[in-house]
Amino acid sequence: MAQEIERKFLVTGDYKSVAAKQTRITQGYLSSVPERTVRVRVKGDKGFITVKGIGSASGASRYEWEKEISVTEANELMAICEPGVIDKTRFLVAQGKHTFEVDEFYGDNDGLVVAEIELSSEDESFEKPSWLGQEVTGDSRYFNSMLMKNPFKNW
Repeated sequence: MAQEIERKFLVTGDYKSVAAKQTRITQGYLSSVPERTVRVRVKGDKGFITVKGIGSASGASRYEWEKEISVTEANELMAICEPGVIDKTRFLVAQGKHTFEVDEFYGDNDGLVVAEIELSSEDESFEKPSWLGQEVTGDSRYFNSMLMKNPFKNW
């Protein structure tokens, strides 16, 4: 079983000047219940379907399975997703031996910028860049599956 361990933070400064790559992402959810989210994503020129399980008590760990599918298949599945679409650009920013994925959201989530870092254990140490703000790991408001239901503009 694949286990994803990641921590999530708000972003408070300039990360774009040090980003190595950026990719536009659109995604929807076939299921957004916390016990099993099923996400459909178009990331650049590739499609993906992802299944995630419920998170650990800290919110940092959970089961994740992902499979690449064609963009055509992804767009077909997006048509039957739950209401609400996530639209964002992902910036990859190297920091020490890790890479942060910084997501800048658009549409109903415009103004929200979060950074995630994948770790090998929940207590793994990592270098924190100066633009990294408050930790929001485990705060369900920041889950993409929740941002489609209760977007940032409504907070």
